[in-house]
Amino acid sequence: MHPRAGQKALPEDLVDVDELLDAYYDLHPDPRDPDQQVAFGTSGHRGSSLDTAFNEDHIAATTQAIVEYRAGQGIRGPLFIGRDTHALSRPAFDTALEVLAGNDVAVLIDSGDRYTPTPAVSHAILVHNRGKAASDPSRADGIVVTPSHNPPRDGGFKYNPPHGGPADSDATGWIADRANELLGAGLRGVRRAGRQKALQEAGRHDYLHTYVQDLPNVVDIDAIRKAGVRIGADPLGGASVDYWAMISDLHDLDLTVVNPEVDPQFGFMTLDRDGKIRMDCSSPWSMASLLERRDEYDIATGNDADSDRHGIVTPDAGLMNPNHYLAVAITYLFAHRPGWPAGAKVGKTVVSSSLIDRVVADLGRELFEVPVGFKWFVPGLIDSSVGFGGEESAGASFLRRDGSVWTTDKDGIILALLASEILAVTGRSPSVLHGELVERFGESAYARTDAPADREQKAKLKKLSPQQVTATDLAGEPITAAITEAPAGGAIGGLKVSTESAWFAARPSGTEDIYKIYAESFRGEEHLAKVQEEAKALVDGALAD
Repeated sequence: MHPRAGQKALPEDLVDVDELLDAYYDLHPDPRDPDQQVAFGTSGHRGSSLDTAFNEDHIAATTQAIVEYRAGQGIRGPLFIGRDTHALSRPAFDTALEVLAGNDVAVLIDSGDRYTPTPAVSHAILVHNRGKAASDPSRADGIVVTPSHNPPRDGGFKYNPPHGGPADSDATGWIADRANELLGAGLRGVRRAGRQKALQEAGRHDYLHTYVQDLPNVVDIDAIRKAGVRIGADPLGGASVDYWAMISDLHDLDLTVVNPEVDPQFGFMTLDRDGKIRMDCSSPWSMASLLERRDEYDIATGNDADSDRHGIVTPDAGLMNPNHYLAVAITYLFAHRPGWPAGAKVGKTVVSSSLIDRVVADLGRELFEVPVGFKWFVPGLIDSSVGFGGEESAGASFLRRDGSVWTTDKDGIILALLASEILAVTGRSPSVLHGELVERFGESAYARTDAPADREQKAKLKKLSPQQVTATDLAGEPITAAITEAPAGGAIGGLKVSTESAWFAARPSGTEDIYKIYAESFRGEEHLAKVQEEAKALVDGALAD
């Protein structure tokens, strides 16, 4: 751990914004260098202009590729576009507007030139497309310019097709290939208008009011108001800053925006575990400032820069582990949403806690276990066959109170508000309710660690088969399952091994030369450490074969 983890950033920790912006325009990627090509991970293309991984050429090429993709899909409706508060988001937003205007795409930007959270873009797409057939050419889609919780030096760019959620690999693969083809051609084929023309021709949409006024249809705002829950909401300098202020005013809640400051250097942040500034609302080090004030509020919450993640802080327990809160949210929602379909499933990723499995079994519901990536929940949320979809990385969404779709991308704002609804309705905090779940289902130890792996090893890990696991036991227990496909379908992109009381999953990182080991044990921290140790040995052995 970094010696200053959890302490406020110092001047030497801050990115040089002018250098970052100059590099965006001045540096040009080498299309033959894999590290400088367009590459979509689970959340779009990310990188830094300082590394020639997120520059004007990348965004121009990617936007042109999106234009061509949507044309090929018969999408001729408006394109909703939003941006977060990272320094690179504004120039990338401008570049995208110029290319969209050059291709005569109808674009809808925020009517007040405000920052726009990811869930507000997803919400806008779905509201526009409500009742439209899959072949209707007037369908809308969207772009969100954000690297999510990444450090201030990074930029990000993601595409949401008409279903409103993250694009699947077929779409992102096509878009990335076409973007890299355009980069290789020196951007020949990219059509572009001037910035002034692009801004003048763009349509306006009130993302803020449209989203905030609709919130009582997904969260019981009346219950929160009547109970007088004192809420402290920290946007962590991100796109939700104006949203929390309007939520407080429009819905008359006892809600304080803890830190309304927006600064592209994020100089008000405390350092994360590794000493970097990172707007990770699930990290106690990044959330240290809010944790110091937890006794001032009944519920305190944090969101990352694009507000698709949530962090829940209670006076009695501090920052909740994301897995713990997901289990509580599921337990509560499926008991307090009579308008949901009786057969609605509970969605989780293969690397989320098995506490959720035990909760779902007790509810008599079906578990819908998918690979990592929120895109896997999209079809189920759209047709209401999935009531709740959540990831271990503090991202989730759920259905409206009437059982219809709310968003098909992660929504950190409604998950944050849900914590206050839970307290208002049950009289107990989410952390107290988690304690009750532990009493019934047992306490687990859960952790994620990293191990080094080069490009070749990561590719090999992605292609592992269960037959390559020759071990018969893990940390003193017989292995009951070894899978590379999620139970609900789809390749994990790695390996998951389970025993009666523990499991681990290994997946390659899409951005670093490491692989990630997720592990959990219901037999305590010592057993978890043994699981982690043997997991690394098992995976390293398979990679060495």
